[in-house]
Amino acid sequence: MIEICAVGGYNEIGKNMTAVKVDDQVFIIDMGLYLPKYIEYTEDEDIKNIPIPLLVKEGAIPDNGLIKDWKDKVVAIIPTHAHLDHVGAVPFISNDFNAEILCTPYTKELVLTICRDEKIKLMNRIKSLSPNAKYNMGEVTVEFIHTTHSTPHAVMVALHTKYGTLVYCNDFKFDSFPVLGKKPNFKRLKEIGEKGVKVLICDSTRADDAKKTPSESVARQMLKDLLLGIESSNNAIIVTTFSSHIARLKSIIDYGKRINRKVILLGRSLAKYVMAAEKVNLVNFSKDVKIVKYGSKVQNALKLIEKNKSKYLIVVTGHQGESKAVLSRIARGEFDFKLEKDDSVIFSCSVIPNKINIDAREALENELRKKHVRIFKDIHVSGHAAKEDLRDLINMIKPESLIPAHCEDHMKIAMKELAEECGVKKILMVNDGDRINIS
Repeated sequence: MIEICAVGGYNEIGKNMTAVKVDDQVFIIDMGLYLPKYIEYTEDEDIKNIPIPLLVKEGAIPDNGLIKDWKDKVVAIIPTHAHLDHVGAVPFISNDFNAEILCTPYTKELVLTICRDEKIKLMNRIKSLSPNAKYNMGEVTVEFIHTTHSTPHAVMVALHTKYGTLVYCNDFKFDSFPVLGKKPNFKRLKEIGEKGVKVLICDSTRADDAKKTPSESVARQMLKDLLLGIESSNNAIIVTTFSSHIARLKSIIDYGKRINRKVILLGRSLAKYVMAAEKVNLVNFSKDVKIVKYGSKVQNALKLIEKNKSKYLIVVTGHQGESKAVLSRIARGEFDFKLEKDDSVIFSCSVIPNKINIDAREALENELRKKHVRIFKDIHVSGHAAKEDLRDLINMIKPESLIPAHCEDHMKIAMKELAEECGVKKILMVNDGDRINIS
């Protein structure tokens, strides 16, 4: 029998953790932070070595006590990609389970980097699997299916069991023209669908957005139009984006070089994700780009840039308005670098739609407006599938039943309506902490 425990991510966007019990084996898929609470507590997006009871109290990590009775049966922890709402709790709670971690090379390198930087001892063996690999674990075969998202080496997970196949698809988009890497493995998704899928656990973040999510190549073109088109010959250009978005950083760096500016990345989080990408040979940014990680060195770099702003394009942390990130500190005047009229600040990101982030970004933008800088927002496309991508997935997979995940309640309802349109016979509406049997 297959039993699923929705540990986290079924009432909120984040804190993703799903436990799947197949007879006497338990597979944990994703183990993430709830970033709004984490950032509210730390005032930063970067991982810090924080006592676990504090994180639990703040609601920043999943409550693995919900599967206390399954603890000794856990055989694998499977983070699907390198975003902190899917992998960020691994350094804090994976040691509670005598299980190996299965993930793609980039995700593995990020986990190791976090643990090394924060002096966290990870007891679990980490096995790196390629984005289309299969791995046998007793009577269950774990399969990774390559997909596209806003960070490299993202995968969907299929658990092939004697009772049928479970497919887990959180955080993906269908991008046939990616800036980095290959397009999704549509062929394999169709093959799995033809063989039959018992249950699909599906990203529902944008189920109510009636469109197809644009390709990352569209965001690249937006950056090209902006960076090659604005008049900024004597002013600073500052860009901020998600530190894990290596494809977006590639576009920013490429066009920064095209306008003959030296590109400098400032901030711990940017350094962490970029160095992990370099270690697995995804990119080689440091050949052309200076990467500055720590506070005192950031101060020195900005002091140097201040003398000749027009020579540099600065990429900084702080796209959500995190108060300890580099951009907020620049806006508050904490460095020897002064924002001036007609300097450009480019947000190559969206605002994560919760009150904490919305308020923090608004406060940051207010500080920037006081300096009379030019603000360019939403130079961005989403990394999440919208309604028409989700329709395509459901039609390829043809699941007997579907569980909306990675969602708040209104998104869950939108996914239910879409699944019904697509002819899915059973839609299971679950909440954090629920357990359900798949028969």
